[in-house]
Amino acid sequence: MKKALIVGLNKYPGCALDWCDNDAVAMKSLIESNGDGSPNFEVVPITGSCSKDALFNAIKKLFSDDADIALLYFSGHGADADGGYLCTTDFTDKNLGVKMTDILQLANNSRCKNKVIILDCCFSAKMGESILVNNNSVLGEGVTIIAASQSWQTSAESDEKQHGVFTELLIQGLKGGAADIGGSITPASLYSFVDQSLGAWQQRPVLRQIFPSFYHYALYQQKCQSQY
Repeated sequence: MKKALIVGLNKYPGCALDWCDNDAVAMKSLIESNGDGSPNFEVVPITGSCSKDALFNAIKKLFSDDADIALLYFSGHGADADGGYLCTTDFTDKNLGVKMTDILQLANNSRCKNKVIILDCCFSAKMGESILVNNNSVLGEGVTIIAASQSWQTSAESDEKQHGVFTELLIQGLKGGAADIGGSITPASLYSFVDQSLGAWQQRPVLRQIFPSFYHYALYQQKCQSQY
């Protein structure tokens, strides 16, 4: 069983974003089925706006059972205060959204075999940046983080592509750019494709992971065409 929570938030009062809902719609469409049409992830989407409580509860539910893969994708504003936040559309100066450390704790404590967190937001590498939290390893076994930018960087949108720059490359990777010879797309191959596609002066993605064998676990399977 594979399950995914796909979030794209645009409607921030006073600081709206343009293409985060497009990001979420595209990601949902891609990962629901493999390239041959077979079922892949069962997806719960959240687009446009979302409160802090609603987002936290949805993330908690995502990581609440023993799925083979639990995938969280977030496109929206991020904040670098107090270890990092995924900002929700009800944010205030004193209540920015869901803390990255709280999300990581849910993932670390989850019984899901593999937990993947993909963030297209500013300062996204704040997720898991510290070496230790409460004397425990930041990343639990089976946890993978792919962040759009370093912990001090912003993450750009592209009006031309009508997506986040990072997510546009994720889309290209899932459509085949990140596939190996057998058609499998893993978190590591997806990260590598995005990293190599960005120029030297652009935002730099980050991969964090503690369980090496997960490099070979497919998020998506392209339809393979026989050459014989």
